[in-house]
Amino acid sequence: MHVKLQFLNLKLSLLNKLTQYLCLILALPLLVPAAAMAEIYLTPEQFVQTAFGAATLKTAPTVETLWLTKDVATQAENILGHSPKQVRLKFWKAGLQTAWILDEIGKEEPITAGFVVENGKILQANILAYRESRGGEVRHVNFLKQYQGASFQQDAQLNKMIDGISGATLSVRAVGRMARLALYFDQISRQQAN
Repeated sequence: MHVKLQFLNLKLSLLNKLTQYLCLILALPLLVPAAAMAEIYLTPEQFVQTAFGAATLKTAPTVETLWLTKDVATQAENILGHSPKQVRLKFWKAGLQTAWILDEIGKEEPITAGFVVENGKILQANILAYRESRGGEVRHVNFLKQYQGASFQQDAQLNKMIDGISGATLSVRAVGRMARLALYFDQISRQQAN
């Protein structure tokens, strides 16, 4: 009887340890920061290369800086719904094309997107990094190609409707804000160049 009791206690002890390990394994994704779980689809260098590599440009893209003056920052805040985090923004320019890499919060984490703009219209939209646990469908080509040809209207909206994605509403809105911001920044950079 004593041996049976020891064996039963050993079984319970092993079962408790197994339960503790299982709980730890299940909780591990909650302990890992979202940045560590980011899905990187393109590096900034790869984006710039694809943005300007496919185009037949006479000159290589140059890296330029857009300073967010008070007026520019105010309009950017109207587009984003919050103040921009930076006072200057790096962008790439070759001929009439500009490329912008922007970050915007989806639900809780930033989404990094790249936009190529020419003559006030989006030529290309890409998701470079996605950090949210849901809504990653915004990275798909079928969604992003809706932005091609979109331009910026006087009311700070896009000139075309973008279809949403069920379950990814906040991510869709974040990409839309970044598209509008890229068009606005392109417009400002062209005005400053003249």
